[in-house]
Amino acid sequence: MAWRYCGNQIKLWRTHARISREELAKEAGYVVESLRSMEAGRRRPSLHLLHVADELCGAKGILAAGAEFLKPEKYPHFAEDFMRHEAEAVILCNYQNQLIPGLLQTEETARALMNSYWPRMDDETVEERVAARLERQAILRTQTKSFNFLVGEAALHHRVGTADEHRRQLRHLLTAGEPRHVQIQVVPAKGAHPGLDGPFVLLETAEHERLGYEEGQAMALLFSDPSKVSLLSQRHEMILRQALNHEDSARFIGKLAEEL
Repeated sequence: MAWRYCGNQIKLWRTHARISREELAKEAGYVVESLRSMEAGRRRPSLHLLHVADELCGAKGILAAGAEFLKPEKYPHFAEDFMRHEAEAVILCNYQNQLIPGLLQTEETARALMNSYWPRMDDETVEERVAARLERQAILRTQTKSFNFLVGEAALHHRVGTADEHRRQLRHLLTAGEPRHVQIQVVPAKGAHPGLDGPFVLLETAEHERLGYEEGQAMALLFSDPSKVSLLSQRHEMILRQALNHEDSARFIGKLAEEL
C-alpha cells in the first residue's frame, strides 16, 4: 500500500505541475517504463525519485516526506520473526551446507550474495540488507551466549567473489572462531548424513524455549513444536559426529586460505 500511495502521489504532483512522465524519467535517470511501474506501485518508488520529483514538481518537501515509509526492509518479511528470536537467543546452533552462515560473512561476501538475488534488488535495498546482516553479527560478541556453526566443506570452497575476497572470508572465519563461546566446525564433503537435505538453525531462549528454523528459496519456517525441534536436534548431533573438531577445523580453513 505504501508503494501504491507514494507512486500515486508522484503521478498526481507530476500531472498537476504539467510535467510529462518522459521529462521526470529523464531528470531522475530512469527509463519511462520503470517510472510507470513505480507510479503504479508495482515497484517500490526509489528515495532518489521522491526527491527529484519533489524538486521538479515544486512539492516543497511533501513528496520527499514519503521517504520515511519507503525505506527498504532490513530483512525479507518471512525471516523477521527469526531475526528477533536470533537476537534474544542464548544458544544458537547453525548448520549450513552450501553457504557461509550470515553471522560469519564478511561485508564483501554479504554484498555479493545480495547482488545475486533474483528478482534483482535496487541498490538502496542491497545496502540496507548488507548493513542489517553486519549489524546482526554484534551478538557474537556476547560472551554469555553460546554459538556453534557447522559449515559444509563445499561452502568453504565456493567463491562468491574474487580469490582475494574469498581468502579474506576464510581468514574472517578463523578470527570469528577465536572466542571460546564461538565454535566453528567443518563438515567434510564425504559420506552421507542428514545435513545433505539442507541447512537449519536451532535456538534456545533465556526461558529455555527451544526453536527450530528452516529457510528455502522464497519462504521460511520457525517452529517450537517439541517433536520437530527434537528431530532437528537429533540431526544436528548426527552431523556433529562427522564434523572436524574446532582445532582441526581451524587448521583446515587456514590451509584453504593459504592455497588461494
